[in-house]
Amino acid sequence: MTSTRNSINDAAVQEDPSPAVITPRPVMAKLPKYAAGKPPAVIEGLQPFKLSSNENPLPPLPEVLAAIHSQHNIQRYPDPLSTALRTELGRFLDVPAEDIVTGAGSLGALVQILQTFAGQNEDGSVDEVVYAWRSFEAYPIMVGLAGADSVQVPNREDGSHDLEAMVAAVTERTRVVLLCTPNNPTGPALTTAQVEDFLSKVPSDVVVVIDEAYTEFVREPEAVDGVSLYRNYPNVIVLRTFSKAHGLANLRVGYSVANQRLTQHLRVAATPFAVSSLAEDAAIASLKHYEQVMERVQSLVDERERVVAGLKDLGWKFPESQGNFVWLPLGDDAQDFAEFAGTQALSVRAFPGEGVRVSIGEVEANTRFLALCASYPKGPGAS
Repeated sequence: MTSTRNSINDAAVQEDPSPAVITPRPVMAKLPKYAAGKPPAVIEGLQPFKLSSNENPLPPLPEVLAAIHSQHNIQRYPDPLSTALRTELGRFLDVPAEDIVTGAGSLGALVQILQTFAGQNEDGSVDEVVYAWRSFEAYPIMVGLAGADSVQVPNREDGSHDLEAMVAAVTERTRVVLLCTPNNPTGPALTTAQVEDFLSKVPSDVVVVIDEAYTEFVREPEAVDGVSLYRNYPNVIVLRTFSKAHGLANLRVGYSVANQRLTQHLRVAATPFAVSSLAEDAAIASLKHYEQVMERVQSLVDERERVVAGLKDLGWKFPESQGNFVWLPLGDDAQDFAEFAGTQALSVRAFPGEGVRVSIGEVEANTRFLALCASYPKGPGAS
């Protein structure tokens, strides 16, 4: 009996066709892959430094670490609305708490915006999202996953947004425009006058996102302040994060600010419990000690200015940087430079064929980076 049953099973196996191949949505084949900054190579005798992810090299404030350590209800779900954090942010920004929607970093908040306002419509038509390029590399991925089409407008030669060209790229299909200021990875920031002029030319039913992930590092007096603008422009949404200046990248907490006619929809798209109570408590503690946060930020800005001055002394040409990074437009030599940096235990972020973004890190790391630029065989001082 057992023999007969085995024979039947063997025959069934032989007759079964090959398993069906499970394939993802077609859009997946069109999307670029997000390339996170790599850790530095280990080189004997050299302290390795990671300058590839625009991370804050300084740890969170002691008060923030204390707030994290005092969190004991990890077994409980967090408040899905991050009420305590939104209340604190409302006081800090002088805006209604109802105008704030939290997310898993500013990227999580952006995903909520795109899922809410851009994608494929019931009639099969596809919305468009306009943004400068090169800019934040997650943009085309998130736009594609939302079901919308990317319209990439090349940056100007100085690495800044070409706002006139972006206006010209807006069509009846455009639902969202992304402005990244300071622009990651090239560095320039937009001014208030530039953005107000842009908003005057864009239809009021197009959502304009002002992505200000690096706003605390900006020292340009005329730089735009998205929170000030959103008060007067109902189609503006501001993105901010605790990942950079506050040094909370690992905890993933960011937020958007918009008028309540927009936030009522964003809350529907928000991922439940995206911001943990751990992250919420840490962010609140950091806000309550904002002056100390900005003292640390200023130390990084001072280092950025030292690096910028050193690069200029060496003859390097690059865009103005208002973030915690500098951009070297190396073109076809980008990957070569990154590999050269690796021999000095420095990891930098190469964009092959375009350039290299180097984060401002520890003093020793920045000093070694300048020495690297002085000795790079293809640098401006090479014979």
